[in-house]
Amino acid sequence: MFTYSMKIFLATLLSLFLINSVIADTSELELIWELDGFKNPESVVHDPRLNLLFVSNVNGGPNDKDNNGYISIVSINGNLLNKKWVEGLDAPKGLAVYGSTLYVADIDQLVAIDIDHGRIINRYKVDDAKFLNDVDSSDNGDIYVSDMVLNRIHRLSGDDFQIWIESEELDNPNGLHFTEDDIIVGCWGKMTDGFATEIAGHLKRISINTKNISSIGDGSPVGNLDGVEGSDETGFYATDWLSGGLFHIDVKGNATKLLEFNQGSADHELIEKKNLLLIPQMVENKLFAYKIVK
Repeated sequence: MFTYSMKIFLATLLSLFLINSVIADTSELELIWELDGFKNPESVVHDPRLNLLFVSNVNGGPNDKDNNGYISIVSINGNLLNKKWVEGLDAPKGLAVYGSTLYVADIDQLVAIDIDHGRIINRYKVDDAKFLNDVDSSDNGDIYVSDMVLNRIHRLSGDDFQIWIESEELDNPNGLHFTEDDIIVGCWGKMTDGFATEIAGHLKRISINTKNISSIGDGSPVGNLDGVEGSDETGFYATDWLSGGLFHIDVKGNATKLLEFNQGSADHELIEKKNLLLIPQMVENKLFAYKIVK
């Protein structure tokens, strides 16, 4: 039977353990490089075939059709190899690589770029789109694109580009990430005036087979979420654009803030084989690379 002093000792030990756990959580990421010279970088994606990074540059307002957006190429070590590799875009945001094609969300169209030749090969227009945002690909090559304003996710299958799901339950979907059977959605939260929200968003899960939408966890607000990466096994990394920062969210919805940023933490990339996280900062015009220290 524990004495009073032993209980105090154990409680103190537990407190120290919890404090150290928090410190360990916040020190799991080690900054290895940062790169500036971008113009409102919104998304970064890794091409595993070429081991290069593509970065979308909005270069202006997020809904401005000004034809001055572009894609940059960055080495995995943080060197800017080609600042304006592909131009002729408006406000390019989410990126996805499938094979030798780079897919780009650009306001009201999905743009396909031939990576080997650095040229636009197709534009898939959505006449009533408001804010195409993130892009991800499934294993079979289908491409999924979120429309954050209209609570939609579109799917490109072959040359057929259609609304795949539309629901208010999506809570203004931003980031998309495929797991084996589901799409994980980084929800911004229901918008009230422009991009403002009364209640911030959290992660949701959509079944590919049934299109059932469910919250990850109890639905407690986390932030105005942008990018989402990770897995059910290791949890998910999500950025908060409005408040700034990076969260780790486990499969029960428990969120831990790992990094503090200024406003503009956008659509990041996780390269699991390299334990590398790449985070674009739209407002600061920088790209940050963090090593996940295990």
